[in-house]
Amino acid sequence: MKMAHTCVRVKDLEASLKFYTEAFGFEESRRRDFPDAKFTLVYLTLPGDDYELELTYNYDHEAYDLGDGYGHIAIATEDVAALHETHKEAGFNVTDLKGLPGTPPSYYFVVDPDGYKIEVVRAK
Repeated sequence: MKMAHTCVRVKDLEASLKFYTEAFGFEESRRRDFPDAKFTLVYLTLPGDDYELELTYNYDHEAYDLGDGYGHIAIATEDVAALHETHKEAGFNVTDLKGLPGTPPSYYFVVDPDGYKIEVVRAK
């Protein structure tokens, strides 16, 4: 077995697509439109990775209540500091670089248009 995808529900599909493609280089791998049922599924992948992020767009839905159970998804990069600076310069909502207690900074969070947190971590 292996992980297939993670789904997040989005209020504005175009804003979310813009964010994920510009912030991380995601590419649309497939799209399924269901106009009669009033929803669209867009699957995104990172180059060289087959794991998918599914954006579910329910037509005419208000903003989603994220609740307190969702944590984050994580994306690994070789140069956390450089990507952090890129995200700050692009005007994305990012936290400061952080480290676990007693460790040097190795991660930060960026928030997407719907308020979902994405943790950016140093690749292992």
